[in-house]
Amino acid sequence: MRSALNSGRGLLGGFIVVHLVFLVFAASLSLRGEAFSDTFIYRDWAMAGFNDANLRGGPSPWVYPILALFPMAIAGLAGPGPFFFLWVLMTTLLNGWALLKLTARGRNANAIPAGWWWLAFTFLMGWLGFARVDGLTAPLVLVALAYGVQRPFIASVLLAIGTWVKVWPAAIMLALFAVVKNRLLVVLAGIAATAGVIAVAAALGSVPKLLNFLTQQGDRGMQLEATFTTPWLWLSVLNVGGSRMYMNTDINSMQVDGPGTATMSVLMQPLLVLAALLVAGLAFWALHNGKQHKVAGGVDRTELLLAGALALAAAFVVFNKVGSPQFMVWLGPAVAVGLAHSWREWRVPALMLIAIAVATYFIYPLFYDALSHNNPWMALVLTIRNILVVVLFLWSVRRLYSLGKKTAAPAPALKET
Repeated sequence: MRSALNSGRGLLGGFIVVHLVFLVFAASLSLRGEAFSDTFIYRDWAMAGFNDANLRGGPSPWVYPILALFPMAIAGLAGPGPFFFLWVLMTTLLNGWALLKLTARGRNANAIPAGWWWLAFTFLMGWLGFARVDGLTAPLVLVALAYGVQRPFIASVLLAIGTWVKVWPAAIMLALFAVVKNRLLVVLAGIAATAGVIAVAAALGSVPKLLNFLTQQGDRGMQLEATFTTPWLWLSVLNVGGSRMYMNTDINSMQVDGPGTATMSVLMQPLLVLAALLVAGLAFWALHNGKQHKVAGGVDRTELLLAGALALAAAFVVFNKVGSPQFMVWLGPAVAVGLAHSWREWRVPALMLIAIAVATYFIYPLFYDALSHNNPWMALVLTIRNILVVVLFLWSVRRLYSLGKKTAAPAPALKET
């Protein structure tokens, strides 16, 4: 039984079972003309032609980069009825592509357990990976990381496309830039992809809105689930200092208000940028310092890329004032490819991320209503989840440091006399 599961055919069976669960549920809702979670908003945008004037309040579609609107448009081609099913089908196809690339079409036996881990993580994250834009970008990033330092141009093109869907893949591109031999390829790929996006925007007459996603959410406060919101979460639960939870209807986000939250909200953006630059600098240092590494040829660039990718993705979560539950999906690709590269080295973050996924599932969708009404037990679950994310970030930073740390050359053995 174990040998059957630990094969390409066994993994394919697992993929079909996991994704059939989501496809069948999506089909049942679509047959009733319904959607689920954020796909209700995506469907409204698509039916309105992504024109704010045709919407009845709520967030603008231009809170996302322009390429995020394309899968929404595709899902809406047949009208509002099948929108949700087509959205889940697109996510399924991308997940299938990621699994094929991760395991070399099932031929890499050492990567099969990593494929099973990715399926387990996907299943535990649930609708956060199937009803949000993030679920489309995660498999794209996984494929990019699988190409990695061996094919940096292809990896960079994929990451640039992902960035124009949801900004976070830019963090992975920063890690790639820090560790590859030919950084010019990364830059050229980014320029080429961006030029293509500008050309598309020009053809659609959307150039004036191209960078709206950078400003649409600038005034938002500290979101309930964000790591740095945790102290105010407990102040709200304990009813201390006038702290409270409230719904920001303009952007459909639950936020926390209290003493100092306005200041912290302003500080989070520079903190995020600083953290990203420091992590990228650490990856760059590790690469060059690792030339003195005890392994011939210096540090393993692939391992350095994966550690840097996880550190930067985690930094984008930890130092983010938004902190939506689907952000945990960002952490999966680097761990999945890391397990395929070295199962032994990546077991710890893999276990931590499974625990994070389980805690996140309890937070959303199971008990989000209780959390948003100051339930102390759900506040505790969220606090534990946030601590685990911080620990994961620290693990990846420590991993980067250890990869680049100089090791003393072994003393020559004394000849017997």
